[in-house]
Amino acid sequence: MFRAEYGRAVSVLVRVCGDIDLAEEAVQDAFTAAVERWPSIGVPPSPAGWIITTARNRAIDRFRREASREDRYAEAALLRGGSEPTEEGPLRDDQLRLIFTCCHPALAPTAQVALTLRFVGGLTTAQIARAFLVPEATMAQRLVRAKGKIRDAGIPYRVPDEGDIPARLRSALAVVYLVFNEGYAASSGDQLVREDLCREAIRLGRNLAELLPDVPEIMGLLALMLLVESRRATRTTADGALVLLAEQDHRLWDHRLIAEGQAIVRQCLRRDQPGPYQIQAAINAVHSAAPTAAETDWRQILQLYDLHLSIAPSPVVALNRAVVVGEIDGPDAALALVDALDLGGYHLFHAIRADLLRRLGRSAEAALAYDEAIARSENVPEREFLRVRRRALAES
Repeated sequence: MFRAEYGRAVSVLVRVCGDIDLAEEAVQDAFTAAVERWPSIGVPPSPAGWIITTARNRAIDRFRREASREDRYAEAALLRGGSEPTEEGPLRDDQLRLIFTCCHPALAPTAQVALTLRFVGGLTTAQIARAFLVPEATMAQRLVRAKGKIRDAGIPYRVPDEGDIPARLRSALAVVYLVFNEGYAASSGDQLVREDLCREAIRLGRNLAELLPDVPEIMGLLALMLLVESRRATRTTADGALVLLAEQDHRLWDHRLIAEGQAIVRQCLRRDQPGPYQIQAAINAVHSAAPTAAETDWRQILQLYDLHLSIAPSPVVALNRAVVVGEIDGPDAALALVDALDLGGYHLFHAIRADLLRRLGRSAEAALAYDEAIARSENVPEREFLRVRRRALAES
C-alpha cells in the first residue's frame, strides 16, 4: 500500500496545503496510523482515500497547533472544507505538477531528480543514493537543501506555462527513467522487480507524451519502458530467481507491448532527431525483434551504442557497450574495455567483469570479482544469482 500510494498521497497533500515538508510528514503520520489501526478495524474499502483523508486531518491539526495568525486558521478551514484550488492548464495531474515543481530550474539537476524520486516515486533516501551511486548521508543532505530551496524561493506547485516546459523536461524525463529503473531492478529488498514502480513510471510517461506529443525523447522514453516491461514475466523464475536476458524465452514476452514500443521507435526514426532515450529504445527494439537470443543482431546494437556514446557519453553506457563487444569479439576484447572504466563502486561493473573472467577461464580472479559484486548488491535475488555463479566456479 505504501509503495503504491505514497507518492500519490504526497502529491495531493502538496496541492491542498502548499508545503512539501508538511505534506510528507502528514502522509507518513497517516501510514503510521494505518499500521496501528488497520489490524483491529480492518482495511477500509478505499485505502488510498483513508490515507489521504487522515493525512489531511493531520495537516489541519498541525496548522492549528502552530497557528499564530488568522491566515493559518483560514488555511485549516480550507482543508477541512475540502475546497481545493483549481488550475487551468493542459493537464490536471497532481504527480506531474509535483514533478515539474521539483524540476524547477532554480534547483540543481541532481536535486531535481532526487526530490521527485522521493516525493513522486516514494523511494527511500537509501534507494535514491544507490541510484546516484553516492553515500546515503550525502543524498539526505541534498534532499534537505532542495526542499529548503523550494520553500525559500516560493517555487509554485503547478505545470509550467507552455514556453517553460522544455527547459524542465530533461530532469522530468530522468525522474521517470530512474523510477522505472528502480522498478525494473530494485536496488534492495527480496524481489527483483517492483511492478508498482514500473506501472507508475509508464503511467507518467504516457501522461508526458499526452502533454507534449511532439517531443521525440518523451516518445523514446515511453518506447524504452514498454519494450523493457514486455520482458518482465520472463526475468525471474516461479520462485523469484533472476533469469538473464540470454536465457529468457522470447515466446513468453508481451508481444502487445513489443508492438506498441516498436511502432513508437519507428516514429522516432522517421523524425531523425536521435537522443539517449530513443537510442536505448532502439537497442531494446532490436532485442525484441530476435526470435531467440542466439539470433540477436549484436552488430546493429553495437552501432547504436556507438551513437549513444557520441551523443551522451558515460561510463555506464561504455560498460554496456563492452558487453556487446564481448558478444561479437569475445570476452578478452570486452575485458580490456571494462578494465579501463572507473566504476569500482557499481556492483554490475564487478558482476560483468566476473562473467568475462569466468569465460576466459581465470577462475580465481572471477571469484574475487563475484565477491566484490555480491558485497555491493543489496537485492536478494540478484545477490543469490551471483552467489550461485560464484559457487559454480569452485565446482568446475
